Amino acid sequence: MENIFARFGCAGEPGTDEFWAAAAGAPAFISAGDGGGWTTLFLWRGSPASIGFESWSEPVPLRRWGGTDCWYAEVVMPARLRVTYQFLTDDAAYADPLNPAGAGGDRSIAATPDAPAQPHWPAIGADDVLPLPRTRFRWSSERLGGRRTVRVHPAGGGGPMVLLLDGDDWLYLHPAVTAFDSAVAHGEMPAVTLVFLPAQARDAEFGCRPELWEAVRDELLPLVAESGVPVDRDRLVVAGQSLGGLSAMYAALEFPGLVSGVACQSGSFWWTPDAVDLADPMGGPAGGAVAARLRERPDLSGLRVAFDVGEHETRMLPHCELVETLTEQAGATVRVSRSASGHDRAGWRHALLRDVAWALA
Repeated sequence: MENIFARFGCAGEPGTDEFWAAAAGAPAFISAGDGGGWTTLFLWRGSPASIGFESWSEPVPLRRWGGTDCWYAEVVMPARLRVTYQFLTDDAAYADPLNPAGAGGDRSIAATPDAPAQPHWPAIGADDVLPLPRTRFRWSSERLGGRRTVRVHPAGGGGPMVLLLDGDDWLYLHPAVTAFDSAVAHGEMPAVTLVFLPAQARDAEFGCRPELWEAVRDELLPLVAESGVPVDRDRLVVAGQSLGGLSAMYAALEFPGLVSGVACQSGSFWWTPDAVDLADPMGGPAGGAVAARLRERPDLSGLRVAFDVGEHETRMLPHCELVETLTEQAGATVRVSRSASGHDRAGWRHALLRDVAWALA
């Protein structure tokens, strides 16, 4: 058999210790040719498995190399893509043990060679423990029901409040504490007070309904003020992704005295009250409920909104583009960008820092 791995720089006979030592740092990339993009080699040692990608692709099965313990797949990726993936076996999901860039204990991150750098976000292995803010409190919400742990971190000593929706993802999968501390230390962002708000039922809490934001205004913010962490309550930037981005924009529309800025990545602007029950939720009216509200021309002067969406999210783009246009027409100061990703938190990380800093400018 021809050793197809040599062209990816993997020396040695497949399955040998020499081969596995040379494969460290996988996946490996070579140009896909005139069509653009990258042919990417994924390697797995042991049992049958497939590769599960976050939103970008259906699972890709691995093939076995002869009678060895080497399983592999060559996957053609487009130019400029950063994607989260994991290896799926019959009974579990695993991070890539050859890849030093992880996202939590069972996910890894692959970035094509032409994907832009993400300064301030360190490579975190699957076994690494991310730093957690010292300040935390239990929020028992009368408005929402249930209890949740909210953590608060004064990056650079504290300042305007930045509310991170889906806060547990930014605590346990992606090291937001480290990234924000680094951005502040390098002068790319003013000092801020980060509030990590976990979701309990995303579909219910992040729809266009007032309960969450009434609870934030009347219950959560007073608790943060009592926590002892320095915070400027006169400015609140809300950062959210996907349904969280939808909710952040809804808060800016319906609670104008509460929100001064929004950092929205891949907002789910296809959302309408009945969209989640449709066979094709994205097939409804462009911009969904948020666009309908914006057509009423609310006064958004004084509001700063940074929109970002993955350039590979083709079905999301019409919804996001309409909301971006209508938001600017309503008087907000708007910034629009596109990330080298699909619908994937690994691709939103740089936009999160950049757009929060811009919203506070």
